[in-house]
Amino acid sequence: MTLAAEHGLDWTSRIDRRGTAAGPRRSWASTHPFEPRATPFNDSVGLRWADVAASYQRVALSIDAAVAVAVGTAIMVPLYGNGPHTAAFAAAAAAGFVLLVAIAHGYEARTLGDGPTEFQAVLRAGLTGGMLLMGVSYTLQADISRTLIFGGVPALVLLSLVGRYAHRQMLHRHRAKGYSMMRTIVVGERQDVERVVDDLARAPYHGYHVSGICLPSIDRAEPLDGIPVVGALADVPQVVVDRAVEVVVVAGSHLSGEGLRRLSWALDRAGAQLIVVPDIIEVARPRLTVRPTAGLSLLQVEVGAPRRRMIAKAALDRSVGTALMLVAAPVVALAAIAVRLTSPGPAFYRQTRIGVDGRTFTMWKLRSMYVDADSRLAGLRPESDGAGVLFKMRDDPRVTRVGKVLRRYSIDELPQLLNVVTGDMSLVGPRPPLAAEVAEYDDPVHRRLRVKPGLTGLWQVSGRSDLTWDESVRLDLRYVDNWSVTMDLVILWKTIRAVFLGSGAY
Repeated sequence: MTLAAEHGLDWTSRIDRRGTAAGPRRSWASTHPFEPRATPFNDSVGLRWADVAASYQRVALSIDAAVAVAVGTAIMVPLYGNGPHTAAFAAAAAAGFVLLVAIAHGYEARTLGDGPTEFQAVLRAGLTGGMLLMGVSYTLQADISRTLIFGGVPALVLLSLVGRYAHRQMLHRHRAKGYSMMRTIVVGERQDVERVVDDLARAPYHGYHVSGICLPSIDRAEPLDGIPVVGALADVPQVVVDRAVEVVVVAGSHLSGEGLRRLSWALDRAGAQLIVVPDIIEVARPRLTVRPTAGLSLLQVEVGAPRRRMIAKAALDRSVGTALMLVAAPVVALAAIAVRLTSPGPAFYRQTRIGVDGRTFTMWKLRSMYVDADSRLAGLRPESDGAGVLFKMRDDPRVTRVGKVLRRYSIDELPQLLNVVTGDMSLVGPRPPLAAEVAEYDDPVHRRLRVKPGLTGLWQVSGRSDLTWDESVRLDLRYVDNWSVTMDLVILWKTIRAVFLGSGAY
């Protein structure tokens, strides 16, 4: 055995790991892919996600258990009175619900605090629990109240979701201040690393704090926006140990194939997660599926939404849209009266917009501008606050006093619920464009027309009129490529908050 092999050193300089490294090259497949040593970073790690994840798990479990006890007691006491059997049932309900959530992976650290998995686990647990109660009632002829099944279980799920959501919001506020973050390094070519670092910095609530980057070589390696270059590709396992890194993000294709596989072996020993950013951008679940075939991991990309998802979205639009239109009718009526009394002209404004696949339709709004607004637009274009093809003006002189209030709280958009019910629009989707705007689209922007335009969308919950044109396009394309009914429900929920806060509306 050579000296290099004895010390776990790899002098073969594989193509994935070429370049000047900061330390000795160690085989990522060896039993010693790094040298354990104390550093200022791993000696005192502070409040990382690894340090608080267990506490977050305990709180999540406590929320579920407390809600189950409260709901079980509230249902059982009126039905069977207050006694030991009621307390026993409440305790059993708490234990059973927690067990079902755990089976659905609702307490795993990797699923908590980010993404829909923990909420889906609560929903699956509630559905499973309800089915079990009905099965026991039918099979054993047990006297299980329908109130418990059709009232208690939905209440349990709803309250648990609300508690989980409030708990997550607290975590997101902490992460916005730099706490409870996962120490992360990004690995790859500089241009690939820069893109990933920028995306992660814009969304700190996901919990990735990039503390360093590793490039193919440390020769002439300049810091990236204040983030230091902490090593070359060959140094990654040692950097993970020295800096107490929890996540390694591999960007681009410089490190791939066998090299990526060997890195996963080294990180297994170093105790860090490995995340690979695919070259295809802005595509996420449910469009991506890994299919193991012939010893390969094939990444299948869904190129179009399946029919069942289209039907579900249409059903959501028609049912919820109709309900919202009925609820909003008195508000629209009062707003229409206010518009008519405060400025000359009709209460409603209609305009031709471009819909799905380029088809035109008539969009309805409450009039928020003076009747000569369209004729005054050309003279105001040089003062636009927007970018790209959109005209935006923070203090638009064409907007009436009542119109400013209507726009701030998106009341002027409520008549578009009629467009949703008739099928021209969706509750969630890209902003409905004008024909003049579509004529100025760059080639990729036409992808926005693949789905129905929406009453609200990612742009609505991410800044509204405060967004630049490029940011709006990026969000719209992300939605078109990744939409799902679950995403629509989340956006609708966030829209309520954005509307009441009136952020980014003018």
